[in-house]
Amino acid sequence: DFYDHWGMNVKRTVKAFLVGYGGASTITQQLARTLHLNLERSYIRKLKELIIAIHIEQTYTKDEILEMYLNSVHFGHGTYGIQAAAKLYFNKDVQNLNLDEGAMLIGLLPAPARFTPIHFPDVAIQRRNLVLQNMVVTGKISKWDYANALNQNTSVAPRRESLGIAPYFTEYVRQEISDLGDRYNINIYRDGLEIYTTLNSRMQLIAEEALQNHLRYQQKKLDRRLLANRKEMISLLGIPADSVAHLSNDSLFHLIPKHQRVVQGSFFAIDPENGAILAMIGGRDFEESKFNRAVQAERQAGSIFKPFVYTAAVDNGFSPSDQVLNQPVVIIEANGTRWTPTNYNGKTGGLMTMREGIQWSTNLVSIRWAQKVTPAVVRDYARKMGLTTRIDAVESISLGTSPTRLSELVAAYAVFPNQGVWNKPFAITRVLDRNGHEVYHSPRDTREVLSRETAYIMTDLLRTVVDAGTGGSIRWKYQFTGVPAGGKTGTTQNFTDALFVGFTKNLCAGTWVGVDDPRVSLGEGQAGAVAALPIWATFMKKTYDELGLPVKDFNMPPGVRSIEICSETKKLPTEYCPTTTEIFNVRYAPKTRCTVHGKNSSRSNRGVDF
Repeated sequence: DFYDHWGMNVKRTVKAFLVGYGGASTITQQLARTLHLNLERSYIRKLKELIIAIHIEQTYTKDEILEMYLNSVHFGHGTYGIQAAAKLYFNKDVQNLNLDEGAMLIGLLPAPARFTPIHFPDVAIQRRNLVLQNMVVTGKISKWDYANALNQNTSVAPRRESLGIAPYFTEYVRQEISDLGDRYNINIYRDGLEIYTTLNSRMQLIAEEALQNHLRYQQKKLDRRLLANRKEMISLLGIPADSVAHLSNDSLFHLIPKHQRVVQGSFFAIDPENGAILAMIGGRDFEESKFNRAVQAERQAGSIFKPFVYTAAVDNGFSPSDQVLNQPVVIIEANGTRWTPTNYNGKTGGLMTMREGIQWSTNLVSIRWAQKVTPAVVRDYARKMGLTTRIDAVESISLGTSPTRLSELVAAYAVFPNQGVWNKPFAITRVLDRNGHEVYHSPRDTREVLSRETAYIMTDLLRTVVDAGTGGSIRWKYQFTGVPAGGKTGTTQNFTDALFVGFTKNLCAGTWVGVDDPRVSLGEGQAGAVAALPIWATFMKKTYDELGLPVKDFNMPPGVRSIEICSETKKLPTEYCPTTTEIFNVRYAPKTRCTVHGKNSSRSNRGVDF
């Protein structure tokens, strides 16, 4: 009765008011709601809808109203308007649709999610037939046209949807919007939303290229290693060796499930000043695996965790020049077993400063620092800096044995260049409805977790890693020079996981490389500096070279001073001392003078002015 009513169906509307919502709206009323109203369910909204519908009927012809309706209504899969629907389902322009195809599209309208031919083709055919039947009953088509259309095998040929440049990020945003839906009364599939995000498309492309190129290289290395190790392949398959004795190594290799032989990787980059997510990669191929390893995977962090140990120490009065023994320790674990950790290179030594310990990622030094401040305090600092996964307060905490998420590690590291302030990473800045009204604006989740002094000292310690430590190849091999930067390598036991997280003043990023099955090693020597760092270094260099990011230095706060000390005793020097320069929180700067290299020098009575 569309061509007969004046904007409303009186009988159906009265019934709807008496018995409840639903089923009473005419096409004109639906158009009024789509164009001018939200989807709140109330009698007031229904009344407004009716008034607008009457005004539309007075202003436009029936054919114009029908055209506006078909150009704005939802056809499923985030598609609005019949032209877009024709393209989606049949890869045609609307004027080229056959009768049966047009009928199928109209049949979708009451419930596109339930009647979509992509997921429910039989239901869609039934809906098509119902529309055709109504058309012949009302005289819109002939019986011959009806019979001919019924006999058509309406072939739904949706175009392959482009995954875009950031499919993991897009899916992350979709989930965020879905979570916001109930609170803000918005629906990503229905409301014609404009969603503004934080993604930097150029950074994303650079990150994709850096990650994919390096993963291909790592894959070749893993393939060669597995093909040469028949025993490991049989172990991964979990079958008796004699049952596959007739198979070649190549045949065995292809029997191994992909999650045990495909090198995966993830990447996550944010603006440290506000937490805006600039680039996100959750895996090697979104079509093969939608699991987002950047935000969902929980893997051991390895040495990436060590800065939390040193942060706890610095924040509790220790300084970069303070020393502990680089000697073996024996730890009795909760179950009574003895644990004797070693350094990566197997070597030990004498006293080592905090700066040297983090510079060379020395396990025994970080364990002793964890013992000094206690594992429970280290855990508390990791929690303060945004880590939410289970963290066990045991001595091995300093070696990163607890599971962590890459996204949380990156947000935690961003605290250092951001002068002690933590920001929760976010992807959506604001959301507008189809009428341009803002329905959501991202709130800032931020808190100060470290003093500016501690944050700066940790920044400076991590700069040493990049400039002259385990991350030094960033400078001399990958030529990312001229930009102040800090970071840390991470490697887990048996070279299962390789990580690097680092930052500049205006960019913080991290990357993980490994196999989904944590039993599979990347191979001997595939540490974070080899298997993960190249991705980060390549991304940073290309980003700064091509995007022209401003080069900024880290700001030393007034509470930190650079002080000359005796390079041997780490105390204030005499005129006979070999010297070096170190930074200190002025509250914990050395107060006493070296007694090893002379007491009565001309400098012996000279103090330090703070």
